[in-house]
Amino acid sequence: MAKYKSLFTIIGTIWGINFYELLGKPVSRKAGGGFTREAIKTKASMVRVRENNSEFGHCSRLNKVFRQALRPFYVQHKFPLFHSRLMTLFTGLKALDPVNGRGQRLVYRGLELDEGKRSLVRFTYTPDCKPKNVLPFDFEMDWDTYTLTIPKFQMKQVSFISGATHIALQFGVLDFNFKTLDYKLHLADSLVLAKDFAGDSLSFAVTETPAGLGLELGVIGIRYYQDIDGELYLLKAKEGVGISVLSVKD
Repeated sequence: MAKYKSLFTIIGTIWGINFYELLGKPVSRKAGGGFTREAIKTKASMVRVRENNSEFGHCSRLNKVFRQALRPFYVQHKFPLFHSRLMTLFTGLKALDPVNGRGQRLVYRGLELDEGKRSLVRFTYTPDCKPKNVLPFDFEMDWDTYTLTIPKFQMKQVSFISGATHIALQFGVLDFNFKTLDYKLHLADSLVLAKDFAGDSLSFAVTETPAGLGLELGVIGIRYYQDIDGELYLLKAKEGVGISVLSVKD
């Protein structure tokens, strides 16, 4: 695949070269290659392609449900590359599967390992707005009471985007079964804080105890608002939404 420069964008096939757009940029590649649907299904030489397709389909189905589960953290916001970002997470997790061979590897098997659980916490879900950068504090998660605490909070250290007068913090416990794709999100009451907030600690507790459907994830979400004549308006800038998995219950 190659990029090309032109006064206009070409779409189609010319002299054996396919021209098309990828993420808004003009690219080109040699046409053909023998990758027909029938060849992929039947040829022995295509076994690796079939294996990749099977695992990709598994990750894609999981991706869709996981994004639905996180939807309350980014409602009214569009992530153009959120699907592709999560695919890198899930393909990495299925590659950790210590049980199944190539073509049958599963994400939930990778999450049975400590390394897999750490990957959920270390992954950058929203690179334009990283909650741990916006909130540069220590977080304490009490899994016995499902309570998240920020014991040493200082508003002057919180990062605000342009135009924002308030920041909204949402905590929830996502009870997610990565095998069956059953889930339930348990949310704490959100906190909307003005720039002049003077409190020195924050605490969030979910109102309903998870039933243990699967793996339990402590998730923090960030949104920004602007105060105009006493009314708060949600800011929809690309850096206006942050999501992060802070902790995974052992």
